[in-house]
Amino acid sequence: MFKKKSIILFLVLILSIAVLAGCSNNNTDEKASSQDTDSQLEEETFPIEHALGRTEVKRNPERVIVFDYAALDSLDKMGVEILGLPKSNIPEYLSKFNDDKYEDVGTLFEPDFEKIYELNPDVIFISGRQTEVYEELNKIAPTVFLQVDGADYLESVNNNMKLLGQIFDKEEIIDDELAKINSEIEKINKEVKEKGIKALVVLANDGSISAFGEGSRFGVIYKEFGFVPADPHIEVSKHGQNVNFEYILEKNPDYVFVIDRAATTGGNIAAEQIFDNDIIKETDAYKNERIVYLTSQIWYVASGGLQGTNMMIEDIQQALD
Repeated sequence: MFKKKSIILFLVLILSIAVLAGCSNNNTDEKASSQDTDSQLEEETFPIEHALGRTEVKRNPERVIVFDYAALDSLDKMGVEILGLPKSNIPEYLSKFNDDKYEDVGTLFEPDFEKIYELNPDVIFISGRQTEVYEELNKIAPTVFLQVDGADYLESVNNNMKLLGQIFDKEEIIDDELAKINSEIEKINKEVKEKGIKALVVLANDGSISAFGEGSRFGVIYKEFGFVPADPHIEVSKHGQNVNFEYILEKNPDYVFVIDRAATTGGNIAAEQIFDNDIIKETDAYKNERIVYLTSQIWYVASGGLQGTNMMIEDIQQALD
């Protein structure tokens, strides 16, 4: 009887040890599985479809190089640090990036490929000015083209910002900022359309002028902000349609919006100088103080970012006020 009891106790002991060992193994396996999942999340990449191709981008990349000032603007707003950028034409409102802690990686049109390779970036963001060197940059690191379509500005901004939010896990910030931007633009659009305000967008370039209409790089004035084109037949081209001051007087818009390229890229003749002439003084826009000099650094080199778009909204709202 005693022997039978001992055998039973022994078997129970063996079974208990086996169960405990199994639990321990399960805990170890779960811990290992959890560590593997964490590791996978850290290294997770996902495909980005853009106008120049398909790019696999690491989530929350840490070594970021930016050739697109709109992306720089937005990453700054999101609190994302960058590694390097071209420093030759940094807009004034982003002047903090002139600091030596940020690497200079060439110019907007001529990247320093050797320097970029040495910096070993996780991702490179580019704009339209770097499309010709996309393939070369993409060989160094995953390169994403954030296209801003002037003919559909707001949709471009929404798409690009949501993409950045996804890459850097900042979707909530992006959603809040886009909601404000969309709401403000909608208000202006309603006011402008109710009044049927005619406008003309002109680029001044060191003494010469060109006009931009619907579907152009500055088409946001017409489509999103709601102004009626003073000339619906303006040729759509990268540099606009060459015009003179007699043309502006002939079209006689309610507003003339002026972007001074020379103020951004360098030049000798300011837009205000060339618009101070007798022909312009005959226009209704001049007589009603509606020759509006837009914040050229934003409109010409940094449109498409969160902060820049808000500054564009301020430009238009101040013009209406």
